[in-house]
Amino acid sequence: MKYSQATDYALHAMLLLVSEESDRPTSVQSLAEKLRVSPTYLSKLLAKLVKAGLIRSMPGANGGYRLKRGRDEISFLDVIQAIEGNASMFECSFEHGSECLIQQVVSEAERQMEGYLENRKLAELAAELKSRQTARRHD
Repeated sequence: MKYSQATDYALHAMLLLVSEESDRPTSVQSLAEKLRVSPTYLSKLLAKLVKAGLIRSMPGANGGYRLKRGRDEISFLDVIQAIEGNASMFECSFEHGSECLIQQVVSEAERQMEGYLENRKLAELAAELKSRQTARRHD
């Protein structure tokens, strides 16, 4: 299975937002520079994250984006579904209906993967990233 580049950018943008120490909004320009992507393209992805209720948009000269949900609540699955949707990766082309054994296997694999991604929180990665950065400074 393969996720789109949009999901890659969205996960990285969310990791940056989760890692922010202050509650001040982060500008799309700042995020785009850190990720080395177009601010216009990133804005479209951030709009999907706003619509999914993960972040909020703060208008104005000092505006930007900040988390809407608690840092510890945001999972990989939340971000992936905000960008990719939640359609199944596989749909049987034949008319077996729910009796398709292949569909059952793939659906179970998806459930297991989704469970794992739902349990992995971006805050865990943010803490690990901070720990690595601290360790590098002390080397």
